Formats: sequence, structure tokens, C-alpha cells
Amino acid sequence: MFDGIGFMELLLIGILGLVVLGPEKLPVAVRSITGWIRAMKNMANSVKDELEQELKIEQLHSDLKKAESQGLKNLSPELQDSIDQLKDAAQSVNRPYKVEETPAASSSVPTESSTPKTNTTETSSTTEKPNR
Repeated sequence: MFDGIGFMELLLIGILGLVVLGPEKLPVAVRSITGWIRAMKNMANSVKDELEQELKIEQLHSDLKKAESQGLKNLSPELQDSIDQLKDAAQSVNRPYKVEETPAASSSVPTESSTPKTNTTETSSTTEKPNR
């Protein structure tokens, strides 16, 4: 039914738009319409991504149910991969902000780079005013 818009249809739409809107308003209308189309494409892509993620989660859930029914033993490679993905996801959720301590950060003695350096030279706080 809608197999695409050809050159003649675009030319007809352009001429009608020019007659109806005029040469001043036509570029603004084209920019508005392209913005709407871009927003609709972005929304469609985000819905598609969400659906794909939900389907993946549902697949992982069903694989987990199968693995539990088998007692988590003698699993097929697909089920074992799903279990490993779930374990990795669970570990990342349980400790998302874990910071590993370095030996220098855990010591109680301040290092040379951590102590603030002070300027030992004194500057004069009074300024001389010229005599007039």
C-alpha cells in the first residue's frame, strides 16, 4: 500500500506547500515536520530497545526456571550461559560503587603528595602610596 514516496509525489507536496504556506513559512514548516519525524523515530527506537531488553529478561527468567528444575546440574551450554549472565548482573547490582583501596590510600601516614605545601616567603601587606 505505502511502498514509498516517489519524486513526483515529493514535487507535488512541495508545490502545494509553497502555494499554501508561502516562501517565508515553508522552510519553518519543513524544519518542524522533520523534527517531529526525528522525535517519532527516536521514540520508536527506544520502545524497540526496551522490548528487546524485556524479551531478553524473559528468556533469562525461563532459562533460570529450567535450570532450577534440573537442580542446577548437567545444564546445557545455553542454560549455563544464562546462569552466568544472571550471576554477573547480580554481582554488579550488589556492589555497584565498590572502591578498591590502594596501599597508599589505606595508610595512616600522610605522603608528601597528600600534605599541603605552604609558601615560606612572606609578602608585604602594605602598599606604598605616592606622595602628592
